[in-house]
Amino acid sequence: MFVRTVYVTGDPAQVDTAIRALNSQGRDLLEERPGYRGSGVFVDRELGKLLAVSWWQTEEARRNSDEVMRERRGSLLEPFAATTAVDNYEALVFHQVRQPAQGGGLRLTRLELDPMDADLLADTFRTSVVPRLETLPGLARASLLVDRQRGRGLVGALFTDRGSLVASRAAQAAARHEGAAKAHVTVTGLEEFEIVFTDVRGT
Repeated sequence: MFVRTVYVTGDPAQVDTAIRALNSQGRDLLEERPGYRGSGVFVDRELGKLLAVSWWQTEEARRNSDEVMRERRGSLLEPFAATTAVDNYEALVFHQVRQPAQGGGLRLTRLELDPMDADLLADTFRTSVVPRLETLPGLARASLLVDRQRGRGLVGALFTDRGSLVASRAAQAAARHEGAAKAHVTVTGLEEFEIVFTDVRGT
C-alpha cells in the first residue's frame, strides 16, 4: 500500500475544530476516491499537533486523490492550521494484531536512511523488531513506511490504551536501538499521539 501523511501544527485550542472536519467531510471525501484503503487521525492536544494519514492501494490512486484533497485541505483544517506538511510513503510492513481504537496511543519514530538500505530496513523490521513489539501488552499495530527517494521513514506503533503506550516506552526503546543499528538507519524524531480514529483495510 501507499500512504500520504498530513502533519499540521497550530493553536491547541482550535484542534477539535479540525478533528471534527476531518472525521466528517474529510473522511467522506476520501471514501469517494478509487483505491482508498483507510485513514487515521492522531492528535497531540497539549502541543497543538495533528497527524492525518490516508492509505491507498496503488501509488496512482494516492496521486489522483491528492488532486482533490489539495483543494479542500485548507478549508478542512482552518482555523487550526498554522503549518502543514504533506509527505508520501510506501508501506513496506503492515502488521495488525487487533483493531486500534479511539483513546489509544501512537508512538511515531522518524528515520533517515540510505535509500539503498530500504530493503534491509524492511527485513530487519519484519524479522527482528515486530516480534519484540508483539510481546508488548496492548500492541494493536506496527507499520513501517519509507520514502525511498528522500531517504526517510516512519515507524508507527499503535497501542490500545494510553497506559499500554506509556508502559511500552523502555521496551520499545531497546528494540529501536537494536533495529536501528542492524538496519543502518538514524532515528531523527520520536513523538506520541492520541488516537482519534483509525481504520485500515489491510494489504
